[in-house]
Amino acid sequence: MAALLGTGSWLRLVLSLCAWPFVDGLRIHEYLYFQVLSPRDIRYIFTATPAKDFGGVFNTRYEQIHLVPADPPEACGELNNGVFIQDQIALVERGGCSFLSKTRVVQEHGGRAVIIADNAYDNDSFYVEMIQDSTRLTADIPALFLLGRDGYMIRRSLEQHGLPWAIISIPVNVTSIPAYETMQPPWTFW
Repeated sequence: MAALLGTGSWLRLVLSLCAWPFVDGLRIHEYLYFQVLSPRDIRYIFTATPAKDFGGVFNTRYEQIHLVPADPPEACGELNNGVFIQDQIALVERGGCSFLSKTRVVQEHGGRAVIIADNAYDNDSFYVEMIQDSTRLTADIPALFLLGRDGYMIRRSLEQHGLPWAIISIPVNVTSIPAYETMQPPWTFW
């Protein structure tokens, strides 16, 4: 085969085949970062992944916006605290209905985006790929997936402080932050 391709072509073929899984993996798992500003005990930069084939993108950087835990947490229907989600970002828990359904519920309540945390509270490393359901409906607001441990720690901190929401900055460009200043959650491997 090397004789058919020539030395230069053979080398390019081998290098492209070796790099293929990594390039494909980068395309699948694009990351978006946000920082919790308050409460201070969870003032970390968190990693989330955008929905694969539905929802919008962040066209604006929000320096300070509320991250409001949905009530009920699964956000599969009417929200008891929908008035607080309007013009803010909702923190929702996975389960009960599709990712798209949750995104649409938050959008109908005027939310600017939704962050859907895994309902497996011990999940600190596995990102779920959020895909369109079979309804053919759409959503215009950004939808992000958050690790279960991160979602749990945010909700727990809010409960401990008696706070109705966190204040976050989203999206955060981590490439502009020196590595020694990047505040990462101590329970998550980066």
